[in-house]
Amino acid sequence: MQANTTAQNSSGPTAQPARAPLQSVEQALRTLLDAAVPVEGVETVPTLEACGRVLAAPVLAHINVPGMNNSQMDGYAVRAADCASGQARLRVSQRIAAGHVGQPLQPGTAARIFTGAMMPEGADAVVMQESCEADGEHVVVRHVPRPGEWVRYIGEDIRQGGVILAAGARLRPQELGLAASVGQADLQVRRRARVAVFFTGDELAMPGEALKPGAIYNSNRFLLRGLLQQLGCEISDYGIVPDNLDATRETLRQAAQRHDLIITSGGVSVGEEDHVKPAVEAQGRINMWQIAMKPGKPLAFGEVNRASSQDGRAFFIGLPGNPVSSFVTFLVFVRPFLLRLQGLPREAALPAPVTMRADFDWKKADKRQEFLRVRRNDRGGLDLFPSQGSNVLTSTVWADGLVDNAPGRTIAAGDIVSFISFQDLL
Repeated sequence: MQANTTAQNSSGPTAQPARAPLQSVEQALRTLLDAAVPVEGVETVPTLEACGRVLAAPVLAHINVPGMNNSQMDGYAVRAADCASGQARLRVSQRIAAGHVGQPLQPGTAARIFTGAMMPEGADAVVMQESCEADGEHVVVRHVPRPGEWVRYIGEDIRQGGVILAAGARLRPQELGLAASVGQADLQVRRRARVAVFFTGDELAMPGEALKPGAIYNSNRFLLRGLLQQLGCEISDYGIVPDNLDATRETLRQAAQRHDLIITSGGVSVGEEDHVKPAVEAQGRINMWQIAMKPGKPLAFGEVNRASSQDGRAFFIGLPGNPVSSFVTFLVFVRPFLLRLQGLPREAALPAPVTMRADFDWKKADKRQEFLRVRRNDRGGLDLFPSQGSNVLTSTVWADGLVDNAPGRTIAAGDIVSFISFQDLL
């Protein structure tokens, strides 16, 4: 008898069609990133407010940095040739603080100078004050400086006309500082991704409410909103949606109208009360469902149509309801997808794992790719959280990263594993 026969006989039960094989994590990521076209729309924002945004245009240097030869140290600006003896006694002819311009330095004299101050014409070195001894109106220089010593030269850091930040760069504090160093008051950035979120489950309650029998607090609402805020998204929160098909379809219809992505938590598995997947299929389509990963197997990716075919569609990602599954699948799939939507290059959207030593045993090999919650220890290795259940949210607070463990692999203490730090993901 063939496994996918539709019926045994006229009176027998109807067999379920064979399910498609689970997608690998690599296949699923490729599907998501292939679909993620950067959002249209460019905004000009003050550099002070651009942290976390993605550059839409390159930043060019309109000045040299530094803009003048200046001192790296507090000390004395001298002519190196005047200090060849190692015991030179020079008259201090002037004092130059940062932001002030000195007079040309005459042979046989020194200028008291401070960090960042402009070098006087004629001086070619700075001697640290620790190598000098003040003597009234003179200074004794007990050092033989080289020409150029402790001098920052014009354009040494940045040359005028060069590109200092490329389009597609995600702006961290250091990028903002670099842009400001060339006088860039505003930056052209891609608009923020617009993300709608809602949560399904009649058992869900909000903190502050009394828990009814069988109810749980909606931790995923706080978890996912926090993750989206860290990625700089515009968030519309539709709250908790009743566990029925009509309510889910109506929320999807509303959310699709002005958002780039809809994220849900729960309702994408195979239970009778899991209405999100059929609702998406009624309003659009599911392109991918169920991933060969643990935790997080029941992840769905698709599209929800807008009011008319001319209005396009919103992307949809349905996350599992268990909090650890929701957290891990967000980091593995939603984060790179959103970074691509916001204009980051594909390779920059993915984390770079590092190899580390496992200081634990993992004897329960799974057919699926596993993401284990671990923490670095003071011996240079990784410790494993004792419970790896998908409902154990304490593991995500205790851990500082994930071990990306290949399907079918056991781990023995001392093995080298692939580690992804939360610092690279959050």
